[in-house]
Amino acid sequence: MTSPQRLPNSLTPLDAALDALLQGVEPVAPVELSLKEALRCIAAEMPPLEARPSRDIAAVDGYTFRARDLVGASSYSPLPLSAPPVWVEAGEAIPEACDCVLDSDSVDLSGPMPQVLAEAIPGQGVRRAGGDVAAGSLVVEAGRRVLPRDLLLARAAGIERLNVRRPRLRIVNVPGGGVAANLIAESAQATGAETVSFTAAGRDAGSIAAALDDGASDLLLIVGGSGVGRTDAAVTALAARGKILSHGIALQPGRTSAVGRLGKTPVVVLPGAPDQALAAWWTLALPVLDRLAGRRQRKTVNLPLSRKIASSVGIAEIVLLERKQDMWATLAVGELSLDAIARAEAWLVVSGGSEGFAAGSPVDAYMLRE
Repeated sequence: MTSPQRLPNSLTPLDAALDALLQGVEPVAPVELSLKEALRCIAAEMPPLEARPSRDIAAVDGYTFRARDLVGASSYSPLPLSAPPVWVEAGEAIPEACDCVLDSDSVDLSGPMPQVLAEAIPGQGVRRAGGDVAAGSLVVEAGRRVLPRDLLLARAAGIERLNVRRPRLRIVNVPGGGVAANLIAESAQATGAETVSFTAAGRDAGSIAAALDDGASDLLLIVGGSGVGRTDAAVTALAARGKILSHGIALQPGRTSAVGRLGKTPVVVLPGAPDQALAAWWTLALPVLDRLAGRRQRKTVNLPLSRKIASSVGIAEIVLLERKQDMWATLAVGELSLDAIARAEAWLVVSGGSEGFAAGSPVDAYMLRE
């Protein structure tokens, strides 16, 4: 039995494959989700917030005063008051003429005339208007991931729903690659995408093609069956239903990856081995998800390399890194063990036109634990 799939004589450069895959991809329309559902999604445009608190409030329980009226007051030189001071509880509005709050120990009400026993400075014991949320600020900037601390701000502002962009991601797993399939599904869920996973009924082209659906997702991933083995048929299945843009990417690991279209939906076919699937996920699928979500460019961390990275010209290679003494230490280049994947803190790509990096060279790496 021969393989139904063949790689071309020359591999497609990674940049060319990604450019073809991204062609025509635009951010999805914003949706309004509850705070819990919006967590980890990419924020869309939202109206600016009003100031919180809207006026000066007491930060502590105590008596309210105007600080300039208390100059010189002390336990040795009490300041007599003509009338009892106003008491406020924490969170209550400060009277208009007042700008500070003194605790009960600083005011003596035991005698016939109230006395102040301490000075104060303007703002003492007071939470200023806009002190928690400045007028015109945003719960989260458009294009940034919604984090737990953003939900704190939203709740403080009385907001129960957020506008986010949440691409629909459909994952079709080819039987036999359970480890890689679970890895990609869990990685996808961490992006905030609306993720649905299916397992094809079999490894044959017909079973895989039957599991594809171009109307239910913004991005389609097929995990497994991308190679030239006797039971590999994912690329053949995609070709029967849609269009192959590239099969055989100049990427190590991940050479048998493929990109294509199913209708207007971009498709990435990931190899079934975990390291190869991750390489294709990072370099091909994630950029599409980011475009669909309207995400800003992912941040990198720039550190010098603790040792040289040597790479083969003509193929892009994935490098796994961990941080040691403010330098990037190399865990793996091109061949990624499961141990290296589990330990890695960051990754980078050595482009096909580069021979690598010298020891001490500063490099930008994408964090895996953001």
